[in-house]
Amino acid sequence: MATKQSEDVSRDMTDESQSSGLIERIRKFNPKEVLTWQLAKSLAMGQGLAALICGTAITSQYLATSFHVNTPMLQSLLNYSLLCATYSTMLLCTTGDGNILQILKRRWWKYLLLGLVDVEANYTVVKAYQYTTLTSVQLLDCFVVPVLMILSWWVLKTHYRPVHYVAVCICLLGVGAMVGADLLAGRDQGSTSNILLGDGLVLLSASLYAVSNVCQEYTVKNHSRVEFLGMVGLFGTIISTIQMVILERNEVAAIQWSWQVGLLFSAYALCMYALYSCMPIVIRLSSATSVNLSLLTADLFSLFCGIFLFQYNFSGLYLVSLVAILIGFIAFNAVPTPSDRIEPTTNSSIREEGYYDNPVASQDDIIKQEVAVTIATEEEEETRGENEEVRQKRRKKRSSRSTQSHGRWSEDDGNDDVGQSTKM
Repeated sequence: MATKQSEDVSRDMTDESQSSGLIERIRKFNPKEVLTWQLAKSLAMGQGLAALICGTAITSQYLATSFHVNTPMLQSLLNYSLLCATYSTMLLCTTGDGNILQILKRRWWKYLLLGLVDVEANYTVVKAYQYTTLTSVQLLDCFVVPVLMILSWWVLKTHYRPVHYVAVCICLLGVGAMVGADLLAGRDQGSTSNILLGDGLVLLSASLYAVSNVCQEYTVKNHSRVEFLGMVGLFGTIISTIQMVILERNEVAAIQWSWQVGLLFSAYALCMYALYSCMPIVIRLSSATSVNLSLLTADLFSLFCGIFLFQYNFSGLYLVSLVAILIGFIAFNAVPTPSDRIEPTTNSSIREEGYYDNPVASQDDIIKQEVAVTIATEEEEETRGENEEVRQKRRKKRSSRSTQSHGRWSEDDGNDDVGQSTKM
C-alpha cells in the first residue's frame, strides 16, 4: 500500500510539474519569436512554388480540354531537357570532385534510381486521372506528408514533436474542407472506369514523391543543389525519352501543332523548370515536409484561377481551407526539427548560397558558442589575475629572502673584519 501511495504521489507531482511547465511556456510565449523573417520567407517561397504548380495544372488542363493533347511524358521530357541543358552543363564545366565525371564514377547508380523515381512519380499521378475522380486524387495525394515524415525520421534522423503532428492534422483538415467544397459545388470530375486502380496509382505517386523529396533534401544539404538538378536532369531526360517512345509515340504523332499548343507546352515546361530549380532552395531553407505542407495550397490556387477561367462555383470553404493550411504550416515551422544525421567533413553548418541546414538550431548554436567564448575569456582573465597575484607574492617572498640573506652576509663580513683586527 505504501508503494502504491508513493507511486500515486510521484505521478501527481510529475503531472503538476508538466502542467506548470506548460503554463510557464504559455506565459513566456512571444509571437515575435515565432513570426520571424525566416518563417515569412519560407512561407512566401512555398506559396510561390504552389503558384508554379498551379501554372502547370492550368496549362495541362487547357491542352487536354481545348486541344485534346494528353502527353505527360512529352511534357516531362521538356522539363528534364531544360534541367540537363542548364545544370548538367554547369557540372561538366566544374573542376575537381564536383565534375560530372567524378560524380558519375562515385554515385551514378543512386542518381539513376532517383531519376527513375522522379519520372514515375510524375507519370503515375497524371495516369491516375484516367481511372479515378479529382476528389480521390486530391485526398489521397496528401499521403505524401505522412510518408515524408516517416522517411525523414528514418533516413534523415529528424525528430518531430507533438506540435508537428498537430500542425499536419490541421493542414489535412484544410484539405478536407477543400474536398468538401468541391463535392458541394459538384466538381467531382474525372473518370470512374477503375477507381481502385486510380487510387492505387495516386498512393504510389505520393510514395514516390516522398522518396524523391527526401533524397533531394539529403543531396542539397550534404552536396549541392546543382549536383541534384544536373543528375536528375540527365537521367530524367534519358528515362523519359525511352518511356515516351514506348508509351506515347502514337499520341505525340497525332498532335495538331499550332502556336497555341506550342505556347502551352512552353508555359508548362517553364513552370516545371522554375519549380524544380527553386524547390531545392526552399527545402534547404526549411525541410521537405514543410515544403509539401505549403504545396497543399496549390489546388486552391488552381480552383481560384478556375473560377475566372473555367467558371467554377465559389465556396466559402475554400477560404477556410486556405486559412487552415496556412495556420498548420506556421505551427509546423514554429518549432525546429533537429536531426542527428552525420554531415560530411566540409563546413556542415553553412552550405551553398549561405543557407543553414536548420536556421533555428544554428542560431542557438551560435549563441551557445558566443556564451562559451565569453565564459572562457572570463575564466582566462581570472586565472591570469590569480597568476599575477601568485607571481607578486613569490616576488615579495624572494625579495624578503634576498634582503635577509644579504643582511646575514653583511653581519658575517663584519665579524670576519673584527676577528682579523683582533688577531692583528
